[in-house]
Amino acid sequence: MPIATVNPANGETLKTYDAMGAEELERRLATAETTFRTYRTTTFGERARLLHRAAELLDEDQQDIARIMTTEMGKPVKQARAEAAKSAKAMRWYADHAEELLADEQPADTDVKDSGASRVLVRYRPLGPVLAVMPWNFPLWQVVRFAAPALMAGNVGLLKHASNVPQTALYLEDLFHRAGFPEGCFQTLLIGSRDVEKVLRDGRVRAATLTGSEPAGRAVASTAGDEVKKTVLELGGSDPYVVMPSADIERAAKIAVTARTQNTGQSCIAAKRFIVHEDVYDEFTRRFVEGMSALKVGDPLHEDTEVGPLSSEQGRDDLEALVDDAVEHGATVLCGGERPADGPEHGYYYAPTVLTDVTPDMRIHHEEAFGPVATLYRVADLDEAVALANDTPFGLSSNVWTRDEAEIDRFAGDLEAGCVCVNGMTASHPAFPFGGVKRSGYGRELAGHGIREFCNITTVWLGA
Repeated sequence: MPIATVNPANGETLKTYDAMGAEELERRLATAETTFRTYRTTTFGERARLLHRAAELLDEDQQDIARIMTTEMGKPVKQARAEAAKSAKAMRWYADHAEELLADEQPADTDVKDSGASRVLVRYRPLGPVLAVMPWNFPLWQVVRFAAPALMAGNVGLLKHASNVPQTALYLEDLFHRAGFPEGCFQTLLIGSRDVEKVLRDGRVRAATLTGSEPAGRAVASTAGDEVKKTVLELGGSDPYVVMPSADIERAAKIAVTARTQNTGQSCIAAKRFIVHEDVYDEFTRRFVEGMSALKVGDPLHEDTEVGPLSSEQGRDDLEALVDDAVEHGATVLCGGERPADGPEHGYYYAPTVLTDVTPDMRIHHEEAFGPVATLYRVADLDEAVALANDTPFGLSSNVWTRDEAEIDRFAGDLEAGCVCVNGMTASHPAFPFGGVKRSGYGRELAGHGIREFCNITTVWLGA
């Protein structure tokens, strides 16, 4: 795949970039290692000052970087601005909280005495250069939620971004440079996917984090396992959205539209499978289909656009194939199910779609639909809802709508996911850990859990 900006709204190639050669790649790896030796000794106060400055610059750049993201991967521009604002917020949160999150810990006095020590500390020390392999769908936020905690912990970052968002990738390196971080603290590697293994096997790279597809995650995990290097993986998702009879159906249906189509449905934590109790199925379906049908599809640079193009022609074709397979096997299309007839003449658009009568012999029942396509299921009771919600190889997040405390407790205990969001849609926040189970990956990002993932958790034992 070429490293290039291709506007998905019209298919036009705007900029292309040459991949870095071996000499430049070696220079950057050497710089990362050298910088880490000194940067690791800086104080939390100094790191916080630099990260706060990066957040200020990002706020100043919000309009410009939003347009770049929209042009590169098709995100509606209002959502792109919100992504930039959220990224700046995460920077500030880690700047303000990292020292507390990584403070030395002291085990209980009784355990210390039992060990024969006079004092024991648990200290969090940085690992070194960390490789981040990042996706195109949230090209700023996905990187910042790695970079902010990594830099505050004293690590340095090497970014291998998706090849269709090179301008955003280069912007990020420049942002941290302008904020005053030492050269080598955060570097973008303009390389192809085939070069990732070589970088990961380099002895100077101590760990890796990847957000992306399951095949990409398997490849990175395999290489890192062979090299015995720490990894965090956030992969795909096919999140359930369960609606029970006690729910506020009007609100549940309204939020369901956003939960399915934010970022044109190209989100791992988007709700994708809508599991509705039979007592409220008809009302929810009517409201949900009305909401999906009313969405404005169009040029993502227009302020009133709610659903833009898919990020690439291949992405649109893959989504279309899933829907076609479902229809061929008996699924019913309640709205959409095709490229918009009245949409833009060019570009990778697909109409907001709701499918029902979905069965396990359809690909879409088990595979992730990465676009504005929802599958709708009717269930008879809570047991069936839980079983269907868990009938997926993924386990990233989940959404539950109910006012019944016993049902909330049951869902929180039985849903196989890294998050159970009750009476709202899944969204990440810097203060809460984020990640999945099963084929959605392992490890956690954000909160204290995320910043500690790439630390050497060191026991310091002092004899009596």
